[in-house]
Amino acid sequence: MTLALLHTSPAHIPVFDALRDAEHPGLGLRHLVREDLLAGAVESGPEAVSAEVGAVLADAVAEGASAVLCTCSTIGGVAESAAATVGVPGLRVDRPMAAAAVERGRVVVLAALAGTLAPTLALLAEEAEKAADRPAGVRAVLVDGAWARFCAGDRDGYLDLVAAAADAVEDADVIVLAQASMAEACRRTVTRVPLLSSPRSGLAAAAAAARRVPRPGP
Repeated sequence: MTLALLHTSPAHIPVFDALRDAEHPGLGLRHLVREDLLAGAVESGPEAVSAEVGAVLADAVAEGASAVLCTCSTIGGVAESAAATVGVPGLRVDRPMAAAAVERGRVVVLAALAGTLAPTLALLAEEAEKAADRPAGVRAVLVDGAWARFCAGDRDGYLDLVAAAADAVEDADVIVLAQASMAEACRRTVTRVPLLSSPRSGLAAAAAAARRVPRPGP
Protein backbone atom coordinates (compact mmCIF):
# COMPACT_ATOMS: atom_id res chain seq x y z
CA MET A 1 0.00 0.00 0.00
CA THR A 2 1.61 3.23 -1.17
CA LEU A 3 0.42 6.80 -0.77
CA ALA A 4 1.82 9.35 -3.21
CA LEU A 5 2.26 12.85 -1.81
CA LEU A 6 2.49 15.81 -4.15
CA HIS A 7 4.54 18.59 -2.53
CA THR A 8 5.55 22.00 -3.82
CA SER A 9 8.46 22.21 -1.35
CA PRO A 10 10.92 19.56 -0.15
CA ALA A 11 10.45 20.98 3.37
CA HIS A 12 7.31 18.86 3.70
CA ILE A 13 9.04 15.51 3.29
CA PRO A 14 10.45 15.12 6.83
CA VAL A 15 7.18 16.38 8.35
CA PHE A 16 5.10 13.70 6.68
CA ASP A 17 7.73 11.00 7.14
CA ALA A 18 7.72 11.68 10.89
CA LEU A 19 3.92 11.58 11.06
CA ARG A 20 3.88 8.32 9.11
CA ASP A 21 6.47 6.75 11.40
CA ALA A 22 4.58 7.82 14.53
CA GLU A 23 0.99 7.18 13.49
CA HIS A 24 0.85 5.06 10.33
CA PRO A 25 3.65 2.48 10.45
CA GLY A 26 3.70 0.28 7.40
CA LEU A 27 2.28 2.96 5.10
CA GLY A 28 4.53 3.47 2.11
CA LEU A 29 5.03 7.09 1.10
CA ARG A 30 6.23 8.26 -2.29
CA HIS A 31 7.17 11.93 -2.28
CA LEU A 32 6.75 13.92 -5.49
CA VAL A 33 8.25 17.43 -5.24
CA ARG A 34 7.24 19.94 -7.91
CA GLU A 35 8.12 23.47 -6.87
CA ASP A 36 7.35 24.68 -10.37
CA LEU A 37 3.66 23.93 -9.91
CA LEU A 38 3.36 26.44 -7.09
CA ALA A 39 5.30 29.01 -9.07
CA GLY A 40 2.94 28.56 -12.02
CA ALA A 41 -0.13 28.73 -9.80
CA VAL A 42 1.06 31.94 -8.13
CA GLU A 43 1.84 33.55 -11.49
CA SER A 44 -1.25 32.49 -13.45
CA GLY A 45 -3.72 30.91 -11.01
CA PRO A 46 -4.14 27.31 -9.90
CA GLU A 47 -6.18 26.31 -12.97
CA ALA A 48 -3.19 27.12 -15.15
CA VAL A 49 -1.32 24.11 -13.76
CA SER A 50 -4.23 21.68 -13.61
CA ALA A 51 -3.08 19.65 -16.64
CA GLU A 52 0.43 19.28 -15.20
CA VAL A 53 -0.96 18.29 -11.82
CA GLY A 54 -3.13 15.67 -13.50
CA ALA A 55 -0.14 14.25 -15.35
CA VAL A 56 1.89 13.98 -12.14
CA LEU A 57 -0.94 12.17 -10.37
CA ALA A 58 -1.53 9.83 -13.31
CA ASP A 59 2.15 8.89 -13.33
CA ALA A 60 2.04 8.19 -9.60
CA VAL A 61 -0.94 5.87 -10.03
CA ALA A 62 0.73 4.11 -12.97
CA GLU A 63 3.69 3.45 -10.68
CA GLY A 64 1.51 1.83 -8.02
CA ALA A 65 0.06 4.54 -5.76
CA SER A 66 -3.11 3.44 -3.94
CA ALA A 67 -4.11 7.05 -3.22
CA VAL A 68 -2.70 10.54 -3.73
CA LEU A 69 -2.46 13.46 -1.32
CA CYS A 70 -1.66 17.03 -2.33
CA THR A 71 0.06 18.86 0.53
CA CYS A 72 -0.05 22.29 -1.12
CA SER A 73 -3.11 24.39 -0.24
CA THR A 74 -2.70 26.62 -3.29
CA ILE A 75 -3.11 23.77 -5.81
CA GLY A 76 -5.12 21.44 -3.58
CA GLY A 77 -8.39 22.11 -5.38
CA VAL A 78 -7.05 21.34 -8.84
CA ALA A 79 -5.32 18.25 -7.45
CA GLU A 80 -8.62 16.98 -6.05
CA SER A 81 -10.30 17.54 -9.40
CA ALA A 82 -7.47 15.88 -11.33
CA ALA A 83 -7.48 12.88 -9.00
CA ALA A 84 -11.08 12.13 -9.97
CA THR A 85 -9.80 11.01 -13.39
CA VAL A 86 -6.91 8.76 -12.30
CA GLY A 87 -8.82 5.91 -10.67
CA VAL A 88 -7.69 6.16 -7.03
CA PRO A 89 -8.72 8.38 -4.13
CA GLY A 90 -7.25 11.88 -4.30
CA LEU A 91 -7.26 14.25 -1.37
CA ARG A 92 -6.11 17.74 -0.49
CA VAL A 93 -4.33 17.93 2.83
CA ASP A 94 -6.35 20.84 4.21
CA ARG A 95 -9.90 19.52 3.73
CA PRO A 96 -10.17 17.68 7.08
CA MET A 97 -8.81 20.78 8.82
CA ALA A 98 -11.36 22.99 7.07
CA ALA A 99 -14.21 20.67 8.01
CA ALA A 100 -13.16 20.83 11.66
CA ALA A 101 -12.73 24.61 11.57
CA VAL A 102 -16.23 25.48 10.37
CA GLU A 103 -17.70 23.54 13.29
CA ARG A 104 -16.00 25.97 15.70
CA GLY A 105 -17.66 29.24 14.63
CA ARG A 106 -15.52 32.34 13.95
CA VAL A 107 -12.48 31.39 11.89
CA VAL A 108 -9.29 33.35 11.30
CA VAL A 109 -7.11 32.06 8.46
CA LEU A 110 -3.38 32.77 8.58
CA ALA A 111 -1.46 32.44 5.33
CA ALA A 112 2.14 33.19 4.42
CA LEU A 113 1.48 33.33 0.67
CA ALA A 114 -1.25 35.52 -0.81
CA GLY A 115 -2.01 32.92 -3.49
CA THR A 116 -3.07 30.47 -0.79
CA LEU A 117 -5.86 32.67 0.56
CA ALA A 118 -8.43 32.31 -2.22
CA PRO A 119 -8.25 28.47 -2.41
CA THR A 120 -8.39 28.18 1.39
CA LEU A 121 -11.33 30.56 1.74
CA ALA A 122 -13.18 28.71 -1.03
CA LEU A 123 -12.56 25.41 0.75
CA LEU A 124 -13.88 26.78 4.04
CA ALA A 125 -16.98 28.05 2.26
CA GLU A 126 -17.52 24.58 0.78
CA GLU A 127 -17.23 22.92 4.16
CA ALA A 128 -19.45 25.52 5.83
CA GLU A 129 -22.15 24.82 3.24
CA LYS A 130 -21.98 21.11 4.09
CA ALA A 131 -22.30 21.76 7.83
CA ALA A 132 -26.02 22.26 8.40
CA ASP A 133 -26.82 25.51 10.20
CA ARG A 134 -23.14 26.20 10.83
CA PRO A 135 -22.05 28.99 8.49
CA ALA A 136 -18.53 30.08 9.38
CA GLY A 137 -17.55 33.69 9.86
CA VAL A 138 -14.11 33.80 8.23
CA ARG A 139 -11.41 36.46 8.35
CA ALA A 140 -8.11 36.16 6.47
CA VAL A 141 -4.72 37.46 7.61
CA LEU A 142 -1.60 37.47 5.43
CA VAL A 143 1.49 37.13 7.63
CA ASP A 144 3.80 39.91 6.44
CA GLY A 145 7.31 38.78 5.63
CA ALA A 146 6.71 35.11 6.36
CA TRP A 147 6.93 33.82 2.82
CA ALA A 148 10.22 35.61 2.20
CA ARG A 149 11.63 33.90 5.30
CA PHE A 150 10.39 30.51 4.10
CA CYS A 151 11.91 30.97 0.64
CA ALA A 152 15.21 32.04 2.21
CA GLY A 153 15.34 28.84 4.24
CA ASP A 154 14.90 30.71 7.54
CA ARG A 155 12.62 28.14 9.14
CA ASP A 156 12.79 29.56 12.65
CA GLY A 157 12.12 33.08 11.45
CA TYR A 158 9.21 31.86 9.38
CA LEU A 159 7.62 29.93 12.24
CA ASP A 160 8.20 32.79 14.69
CA LEU A 161 6.34 35.22 12.42
CA VAL A 162 3.44 32.79 12.04
CA ALA A 163 3.30 32.23 15.82
CA ALA A 164 3.35 35.97 16.48
CA ALA A 165 0.49 36.49 14.03
CA ALA A 166 -1.50 33.76 15.78
CA ASP A 167 -0.87 35.34 19.17
CA ALA A 168 -2.21 38.65 17.85
CA VAL A 169 -5.57 37.17 16.80
CA GLU A 170 -8.61 38.33 18.74
CA ASP A 171 -12.34 37.64 18.42
CA ALA A 172 -11.95 34.16 16.95
CA ASP A 173 -13.02 30.68 17.97
CA VAL A 174 -10.34 28.92 15.93
CA ILE A 175 -7.23 29.80 13.92
CA VAL A 176 -6.54 27.94 10.68
CA LEU A 177 -2.94 27.68 9.49
CA ALA A 178 -3.51 27.69 5.76
CA GLN A 179 -0.23 26.06 4.74
CA ALA A 180 1.14 22.72 5.89
CA SER A 181 4.55 24.34 6.44
CA MET A 182 3.06 26.41 9.27
CA ALA A 183 2.17 23.44 11.48
CA GLU A 184 5.11 23.63 13.86
CA ALA A 185 4.22 27.23 14.73
CA CYS A 186 1.57 25.73 17.02
CA ARG A 187 4.36 24.88 19.46
CA ARG A 188 5.55 28.48 19.57
CA THR A 189 2.30 30.26 20.38
CA VAL A 190 0.80 31.42 23.68
CA THR A 191 -2.67 32.18 22.38
CA ARG A 192 -5.63 30.47 24.01
CA VAL A 193 -7.45 30.32 20.68
CA PRO A 194 -7.28 26.75 19.29
CA LEU A 195 -5.04 26.35 16.25
CA LEU A 196 -5.65 23.86 13.47
CA SER A 197 -2.98 22.72 11.03
CA SER A 198 -3.32 20.29 8.17
CA PRO A 199 -0.55 17.64 8.09
CA ARG A 200 -1.78 15.23 10.79
CA SER A 201 -5.48 15.16 9.85
CA GLY A 202 -4.73 15.24 6.12
CA LEU A 203 -2.34 12.31 6.28
CA ALA A 204 -4.77 10.34 8.44
CA ALA A 205 -7.56 10.84 5.90
CA ALA A 206 -5.31 9.85 3.01
CA ALA A 207 -4.00 6.77 4.83
CA ALA A 208 -7.57 5.66 5.52
CA ALA A 209 -8.46 6.17 1.84
CA ALA A 210 -5.44 4.16 0.73
CA ARG A 211 -6.40 1.30 3.04
CA ARG A 212 -9.88 1.14 1.51
CA VAL A 213 -8.56 0.59 -2.01
CA PRO A 214 -8.95 -3.12 -2.95
CA ARG A 215 -5.62 -4.83 -3.47
CA PRO A 216 -5.08 -6.75 -6.67
CA GLY A 217 -5.47 -10.49 -6.41
CA PRO A 218 -2.61 -12.99 -6.73
